[in-house]
Amino acid sequence: ELGHINPAFNVDDPGNGLVLNAGDLNRPYGNNLFYITHDSQGQKKNGPIFTVGQNSIINNGSLPPKVPEVSTPSADDSNEEEERDTWGNPIEFLLSCISMSVGLGNVWRFPFVAYENGVGYGSMVGTFVVVSFYVSLMGLTIYYFFASFAAVLPWAQCDPAWAGEAACEPNSTYLKENNLLIYIIFLFLTRNEVFPQKANIDDGIGYPGLYLSLCLLLSWVIIFLSLVKGVKGSGKVAYFTAIFPYVVLFILLIRGVTLPGAWSGILFFITPQWHKIYDPNVWYAAVSQCFFSLSTGFGPIIMFSSYNPFTRNVYKDAFIISLMDTFTSLLAGFTIFAILGSLATQLDVDITVVAKSGPGLAFISYPDAISKFDWVPQLFAVLFFLMLFTLGVGSATSLAGGIITIFCDQFPSIARWQATTAICIIGFFSGLIYVTPGGQFMLTLADYFGASFVIYVMAIVEVTAVSWVYGLNNLCRDIEFMLGIKLGFYWKFCWGFFIPVALIVILVYTLVTATELTHNGVNYPPVAIGCGWALAAIALSLLPLWAIHAVFTRKSKTFLGKLKESFQPTEKWGPKSPKIRAQWMLFKQQKELENS
Repeated sequence: ELGHINPAFNVDDPGNGLVLNAGDLNRPYGNNLFYITHDSQGQKKNGPIFTVGQNSIINNGSLPPKVPEVSTPSADDSNEEEERDTWGNPIEFLLSCISMSVGLGNVWRFPFVAYENGVGYGSMVGTFVVVSFYVSLMGLTIYYFFASFAAVLPWAQCDPAWAGEAACEPNSTYLKENNLLIYIIFLFLTRNEVFPQKANIDDGIGYPGLYLSLCLLLSWVIIFLSLVKGVKGSGKVAYFTAIFPYVVLFILLIRGVTLPGAWSGILFFITPQWHKIYDPNVWYAAVSQCFFSLSTGFGPIIMFSSYNPFTRNVYKDAFIISLMDTFTSLLAGFTIFAILGSLATQLDVDITVVAKSGPGLAFISYPDAISKFDWVPQLFAVLFFLMLFTLGVGSATSLAGGIITIFCDQFPSIARWQATTAICIIGFFSGLIYVTPGGQFMLTLADYFGASFVIYVMAIVEVTAVSWVYGLNNLCRDIEFMLGIKLGFYWKFCWGFFIPVALIVILVYTLVTATELTHNGVNYPPVAIGCGWALAAIALSLLPLWAIHAVFTRKSKTFLGKLKESFQPTEKWGPKSPKIRAQWMLFKQQKELENS
């Protein structure tokens, strides 16, 4: 008799005289794989040959007498999934990941942090919160970009309408009010008709500004055009969004180091403060920066990887992306503190006075320094804000693309353009709260409750689930199957112990030592804090809800059986390609025999 099974492997079992060789994989039924045999008259008949368990393949009730040969999966094997988009060129994946990780966080967040010191669905909520306020900053960048084309930069000269009780001084970009140094550009940002800021939000956040609302709309239109065609479109965009910022950063760095006082700023940036290494807040800030910069836990990394061939060397990609992210953060730090050092020298003040955290660095300190350039400051301003917007497009398309992919994969009947349109419309209207007079209060609130806290918790759950529920040995075995390399003790120690324990300790410490949330020293009204906790609760509640769903949809008849089954891979778990899946199952069997 000759049984036909998947061409991925051949099994010769002399114990019962049965030979299984290359043929057609017959459909699975329950836990049994059925084969087709031929009797002496040539008639076909069906019968079970392999019972597929969770960890082994059993041949007629016993293990095969010898280990089957396992062929290595190739990129061609995964091409059977024609319905799923793939990158037009392998470099597009790498550029997209770099464009995602190298974003506004490297330019306005890392330098100041360095200076100062249903997991999927839950992460989706946190990701959407981030992308909603992220694009609002892109809208502000667009406004500054167009304002930079003026014959004289609007923030380079004092306008009495903004000055209040303080007097404008000729040829000065700052003034003193109540013995405090105030930059003209800060007044331009907070007191003019474009983006007036409220002192508090006790009486509400106000109405969206017209100009910034239009800039926000333009930002979402550009994101829509980048995403509507899937990775084949966004991959092409990545060529520009990943490369152009480096051109501008190097131009600004070369210009910055030639300014008087620049090296004092650079030395301030790289001089370590060793006593702070014992401060847990420094470690929390470092971890938060890594999460924000690399988009760890947000979903785009997994989303981008899902469009790769099965055997893509993600080990090498992870190293390159992390290295480029760190390099870019340092490059941005040198560039920014060189210019801030020059600004501090001109104003004869300490550099800590001119350094602003968060958006203030990108929209106050840095543009003010550019306005003092001796020649064509408008050119450098245009380049700077174009670079900021390009960085924003790279990261925002990654974050929004991750959300769109969730819906398209979960509900295949939804066309990609429909999902993209819906996400962009919802994102625009939700982002209007950030372009109100109380918008910066809302940004801080959303970032704290809806993004940082939620993503942090989801990352802890994710790494714990992968390491301890699915299992480190299974994970390392799968990586060996995909890439042909064995991971050593270092990775097992980090994934299985150090990372989950460190993240949990940092989270507990942060919660225990947390103080009341404020924005620029101003307390939030109780209703705002309540809304923040409600937002966090919505995202975190998805974990137990989907856990309950996973338990009660299992096939076991008893509750304990369902609970146990919910912690085990389902029948659908594994490579999607039938050919690669068959190779993977035999590879698992081979590893079990080797370890037995």
